Amino acid sequence: MLIAAVLAWRARPRVDPAVAPVAADSTLDGPGAGGAVAATSSGPAEVVVAVGGKVHRPGLVRLVPGARVADAVRAAGGARPGVDVAPLNLARKVVDGELIMVGVPQPPGAAPAGAGVSAAAGGLVNLNTATLADLDALPGVGPVLAQRILDARDAQGGFRAVTDLRKVDGIGAARYEQLKDLVTV
Repeated sequence: MLIAAVLAWRARPRVDPAVAPVAADSTLDGPGAGGAVAATSSGPAEVVVAVGGKVHRPGLVRLVPGARVADAVRAAGGARPGVDVAPLNLARKVVDGELIMVGVPQPPGAAPAGAGVSAAAGGLVNLNTATLADLDALPGVGPVLAQRILDARDAQGGFRAVTDLRKVDGIGAARYEQLKDLVTV
């Protein structure tokens, strides 16, 4: 029982202090890459984001305005070995106050990261490149419907317009209205 208590204590969540701002144009070279950069006086002095999941130092990080997701991951010490960062849009600009989860799957039904922002921010799910998990994360779409969307995409050689979603068995008018602003082709 003592061993279990020690293991539970060591596995508890921890809050790390925020890291100094990172230059927005540096690359993901690993822990310690980049450096502090003074922000211009024309806008906010810094952007604060929370980075969690499978990174070396999860917690709050302070970045210069215009910083990218890649900068936030680097400021948190980089992704742990073996963690796939491909689901993240590393080139997307971060927004003050956002949460970036690295190597953690989104819960089913959760909106894609940045869905409320804009297509340019990478928030829309592309019907022609989406995976089963991407489609399953859309509201009202479960694994069965997500597979039907993938099957329809394969059968017709890809979607030419968002309205092609109406041809998928199981997507009626109400579900289409719910999805049409969350997807693109």
